[in-house]
Amino acid sequence: MDTEQLNQNSKKILSNRPLIYFMIAVFLFATTLRTPITLIGPIISFIRDGLGISNFLAGFLTTIPLIAFAVVSPFAPRIARKFGLEWTLFYSVILLCAGILMRSLGATSLLVLGTILIGIAIAFGNVLIPSFFKWKFPLHIGLLTGIYSVSMNISSGIAAGFSYPIAANAGWQIAAGITIILGILTLLIWLPILRQEKVELHMPSSQMKKTYMWKSPLAWAVAGAMGFQSFIFYCSSAWIPEIFVSQGLDATASGWMVSVMQFSQIPMTFIIPIIAGKIASQRPIVVFFTICYLVGFTGVLMEWTSLAIVWMILLGFAGGASFGLVLMLFSLRTETAYDAAELSGFAQSIGYFIAAIGPILFGYVHDLTDSWSIPVMLFILISVLLFFASFMSANNRTI
Repeated sequence: MDTEQLNQNSKKILSNRPLIYFMIAVFLFATTLRTPITLIGPIISFIRDGLGISNFLAGFLTTIPLIAFAVVSPFAPRIARKFGLEWTLFYSVILLCAGILMRSLGATSLLVLGTILIGIAIAFGNVLIPSFFKWKFPLHIGLLTGIYSVSMNISSGIAAGFSYPIAANAGWQIAAGITIILGILTLLIWLPILRQEKVELHMPSSQMKKTYMWKSPLAWAVAGAMGFQSFIFYCSSAWIPEIFVSQGLDATASGWMVSVMQFSQIPMTFIIPIIAGKIASQRPIVVFFTICYLVGFTGVLMEWTSLAIVWMILLGFAGGASFGLVLMLFSLRTETAYDAAELSGFAQSIGYFIAAIGPILFGYVHDLTDSWSIPVMLFILISVLLFFASFMSANNRTI
């Protein structure tokens, strides 16, 4: 009996090896999708002073990738259909490594061009990974999405924390280029995946899916959810420290509040995709993160800074839950891997366009009103819009 049970367990482990290996590959791939962007903010002064560029260009470096996401995302599924999903993702990491290397060579023109290449490369991963999950392991989409989301959050947080001391001690070029190591590791572990059964993104012969996405209210709802949660994330990351400083917190404490918010996202980005994949309607999740958003931003608006850490934890929970749900919607609201890629491309194109203009609009409203109250009210308004878009998206139907 013991021998038979041991044999069964061995077969079970053997049957799970492809999934375990794929989890490791997903973890590494995910680390390449945020770290090249998040490490730039803390070292932007080193780059500006080292190259003698303007504050406008220095600030624009963090916006360039978002614009690239918006422009490239709709084309990613068609390119993947031509070259194959696995190879397209592999090539995107090569392009990412080239962009990281180019950005780190110490010339302004190469800095901008490298940043553009990085944005283009990451756009492919953003769009295609959800459909890859849907085709490769359809019974484990929630688990893989959770690992994917958590990997992005942890690696981006670590990159943001270590980039400044590396730049201060070894130079900004080393700090900006060090994530090429993650890219190389990803390429190496991706090689066996290239030899496995290929994912074919067949386009439905009945109609062009791109046109259909533009005509689908559900696709627009998913795009709205993607855009509004991205707006909140990028605006809060950029402006929350200054808001707290204006309310009396010192700069160090204000910076830590953003760290608290970002790390509070981690458990939600893992748990929510798993839960979302097991329930027919995800509307309870929408209600949960909306309450967290509204309570958190109301606390900031009322300037109850003694409870700032509570507001940041709530906003972190909300951000992680909303991001995790949106990633799942690309798979849950579609029937095929091709549909998932098309919806992902469409929604992320709209979403990152909104994200790109968000911090600029937020700053403009502050300058116009000479107050942080109206911009924080804008957070509350966007949270309400996110609720409606997400609530419609969370209904149990497909495009």
